[in-house]
Amino acid sequence: MPPTLASLVHHSALKLTVRAGEDRLDVPVRWAHVSELADPVPYMEGGELLLITALKLDADDPEAMRRYVKRLVGAGVVGLGFAVGVNYDEIPKALVDAAEQEGLPLLEVPRRTPFLAISKAVSAAIAADQYRAVTAGFAAQRELTRQALSAGPEGLLTALAAQVDGWAALYDASGAVVATAPEWAGRRAARITADVERLRERPAPASSVVGSPETEDRVELHSLGTGRRPRAALAVGTAAPLGTAERYAVHSAIALLTLTTERSRSLQAAEQRIGAAVLRMLLAGQPDHARAVAGDLYGGLLDAPFRMIVAEPVSASAARAHADTHAHAGGDPLGGLAETVEAAAARSGEAVLVVPEGERLVVLAGDGGAAVAACAEYAAALEAARAVPEHAAVDEDELVVGLSAPAGPIAAAAAYKQAEQALSVARRRGRVLVEHEQLAAGSVLPLLADDAVKAFADGLLRPLYEHDATGRGDLVASLRAWLSRHGQWDAAAADLGVHRHTLRYRMRRVEEILGRSLDDPDVRMELWLALKATTPE
Repeated sequence: MPPTLASLVHHSALKLTVRAGEDRLDVPVRWAHVSELADPVPYMEGGELLLITALKLDADDPEAMRRYVKRLVGAGVVGLGFAVGVNYDEIPKALVDAAEQEGLPLLEVPRRTPFLAISKAVSAAIAADQYRAVTAGFAAQRELTRQALSAGPEGLLTALAAQVDGWAALYDASGAVVATAPEWAGRRAARITADVERLRERPAPASSVVGSPETEDRVELHSLGTGRRPRAALAVGTAAPLGTAERYAVHSAIALLTLTTERSRSLQAAEQRIGAAVLRMLLAGQPDHARAVAGDLYGGLLDAPFRMIVAEPVSASAARAHADTHAHAGGDPLGGLAETVEAAAARSGEAVLVVPEGERLVVLAGDGGAAVAACAEYAAALEAARAVPEHAAVDEDELVVGLSAPAGPIAAAAAYKQAEQALSVARRRGRVLVEHEQLAAGSVLPLLADDAVKAFADGLLRPLYEHDATGRGDLVASLRAWLSRHGQWDAAAADLGVHRHTLRYRMRRVEEILGRSLDDPDVRMELWLALKATTPE
């Protein structure tokens, strides 16, 4: 610990005597400073032991001493050393009374003790304290490194909490709590997730200090990562500001956690190449080769039902922004989705395969797992943001996502096709995410809203509408009734309120005008869909 007034008083060589402020001797001394100025305050920084002989002071004047001492206390001076036997044989009562009144420790310095000896004692104590702090810091660094290598981030947090006599927590890229030490710190760590979110919005490296009124903790937050967006965050909670040794420990923990949470660019690129190769093999119908290449990298992902996710940015500019990397989102929608999915998988201990594929992102994730759920939540959040009036227009950074039905490795190509089909529907409908299973369980009619389908329907039926516009019959309504009754003349005629011969005549006119045969099932299907596309019920 740094030198205090008490340690100087107990220094056998200095022979100091306490004349005032006996109850405040435990205050640390930052430096010992000699000044005979009548007003040394402009040159004080706070924390000093001021040494004087009262050469330019009227130390017998009570009012002058009250003003002098009051200014010293206001400047943060922690003690006053008065040398006797130089200008005064003893400390004047006016100064003693003023020091007692303001609570300023007043030390009597005997004539045989030079001020230089006091300065050397303070300097030596400060140097010794710094040496102890550095030594303790190196010891803490060794212990933290050992724990990181043997027990991972959890062991490192445990060692760090012991070093700072407090608690520590690790957060992932999404701001969720990954680990805490001790275990009771989980609730405290959860209370500051909003502060962690704000820290993540700042370029790394970033740090902040927050307080907890409920626990009176002082919490330091530090971002972890080397890119523009942090991949994790560290929280350190203590009852008081960190000392030098504790600061060394925290900085060591930041470096070690950065190494364990931030993969190198080369390693990340290698993993992406392996993932891309595994995906190509699966799509080529070679699941055994894919398993051989993947090894243990993706756990049992390839041996259980999985979902295929295909995502693309709405705009081409956003797609090009993603072409190089997805590791740091930084406004890149695909990067944000990749981080969300990977973070969810990491928290739940799942394996996930994330592959940037040109201007799209392909994800292979376990069916019913946290990664698929995180993808759905991410899409729902984008949908909700779009529903807000000021964000109603489609932003260039938004996504369209297609999600396949559950599949196995042998059906990976079919799952990929399903995800592509769902993505295409999502883009046409203006949705963020569409599941392939929703298409099979729903109706085909919403798909007819496509402009190309409407143009085809208008062109196909226009001659019939033009005929009806002349008042020579109701061919469109008759065609709709006949098709809805599957070509049953009597039932369709009854729906229209006409004789079946009249309906037969009208259907012959339809064939003549369109130049198509209603006996052809393809023609009947096209006409029915055209009617639905132009006048949906």
